[in-house]
Amino acid sequence: MRDLVEIGMGRTARRTYELDDVDIVPSRRTRSSQQASTAWQIDAYRFDIPILAHPTDALMSPDTVIALGKAGGLGVLNGEGLWARHADVDAKLEQLIEVAESDADVDASITLLQQLHSAPLQPDLLGAAIARIRESGVTTAVRVSPQNARALTPLLVQAGVDLLFVHGTIISAEHVDPSGDEPLNLKTFIAELDVPVVAGGVSDHRTALHLMRTGAAGVIVGYGSFEGATTTGEVLGIGVPMATAIADAAAARRDYLDETGGRYVHVIADGDIETSGQLAKAIACGADAAMLGVPLAVAAEAPGAGWYWPSAAAHPSMPRGALLPVAPGGSRPSLDKVLNGPSNDPFGSLNLVGGLRRSMAKSGYSDLKEFQKVGLAVRA
Repeated sequence: MRDLVEIGMGRTARRTYELDDVDIVPSRRTRSSQQASTAWQIDAYRFDIPILAHPTDALMSPDTVIALGKAGGLGVLNGEGLWARHADVDAKLEQLIEVAESDADVDASITLLQQLHSAPLQPDLLGAAIARIRESGVTTAVRVSPQNARALTPLLVQAGVDLLFVHGTIISAEHVDPSGDEPLNLKTFIAELDVPVVAGGVSDHRTALHLMRTGAAGVIVGYGSFEGATTTGEVLGIGVPMATAIADAAAARRDYLDETGGRYVHVIADGDIETSGQLAKAIACGADAAMLGVPLAVAAEAPGAGWYWPSAAAHPSMPRGALLPVAPGGSRPSLDKVLNGPSNDPFGSLNLVGGLRRSMAKSGYSDLKEFQKVGLAVRA
């Protein structure tokens, strides 16, 4: 039964929960963390760790996509980002970060980010970036927005992408174009493709179930939100806390599994995960993997050089996100240290995979699917 509260006469709302509102409750024998597997698979692609990168230029260049792929995760390149628009991306990022560091107000850096993204998409640049990733041997994943999916996908398929991400702040099974053109119907769109599609973000059971019925291989839950940034809630008044959103999508996955007689759709959590403990809670709530932003932005390899912004921060008229320093000053840890340690941080921002593996082991579970059954408690 849903927990409803009255917010005024004749108006009720559902009580929902953030990841920090819940705790994992060990109830089985413990085991060695070496016995806990963090591997997962979507379609034909297997990964050693359940970590994807949010498709923002602050995190994902062709080089960092390759680095994360070789570390066992999945990097997702933004097919509408700077690597698809400029030949000198490193110089553009350096200029952007210089403005962010020198300006106390976020307006100037957001304005510059919008200007950089207003440059036309160049198919040759995008194709070269994808080719570079493919040549490395890692799984090649590229993100497009629902608005541009129909136009860009033929180029991406021709370039040889393995996984296509149709990723927006909020997405539905049918996107209506303001130009009056025929709307993007994801079910038709996905059926015509030979590559698996991951779609999102969503925040509720109904939308997640609708996306699963389109034939998507995975559904992204959340909007890439993180503490300290402008969010969809502040700009649009829209939002569902991540623990509840993940659990609702996991329930949709169970319903769809029954509906189809066995077709499993993966749930990927995107937002409010900054520590190994929050990563473990996301899996425990029902996620198969997590799409991370801030935790990976502190890595020395990240193009943002200690700054982070979500992909929605570059929206031309309604930016949702700011450039925020996540690793100000000093040296930054390597991507390997962020993922696998060793950690000297007592708060869980390093050795993310090790923390997840230890949480699984302390709860008595040896694989991610079983760990989704762990007990949970809600903080008073």
